[in-house]
Amino acid sequence: MKYSQQIGVLAALLLIGSCFLPWVEIPYLHKTLNGFNGKVNENISFGTQAKTHIFFAIIAITLFLVNKIWAKRTNIFICFLSLTWAIKNYILFSICRPECPTVKPGLYLLLVFAIVMQIMALLPTLKVEPAK
Repeated sequence: MKYSQQIGVLAALLLIGSCFLPWVEIPYLHKTLNGFNGKVNENISFGTQAKTHIFFAIIAITLFLVNKIWAKRTNIFICFLSLTWAIKNYILFSICRPECPTVKPGLYLLLVFAIVMQIMALLPTLKVEPAK
């Protein structure tokens, strides 16, 4: 694709933005959790999951912008790690405990942007010269 690298950078920036949106609402505790606020009470805390998402997104943005074959291959791996971290967070935050939480759009967007990043990492626009 012609614009795969630009779309990948945009998806990574939007993934960072989705960490600030509400991910789930726990109705019986009247708590809304996002990527930075994962503390339910003293016994249950999901931590700040957004730090890892931001770490992977910054590396992916850098690798999307570097026009070398090693960067494109490394970016496939980094985007895969970001996707697996997003799937883990989706499962972790949306699982039913005593009562099922209400999943907010931020958690769905997180998963969608991670998938888009992975697809764009698999479609690099890199001109490879044939060996002489």
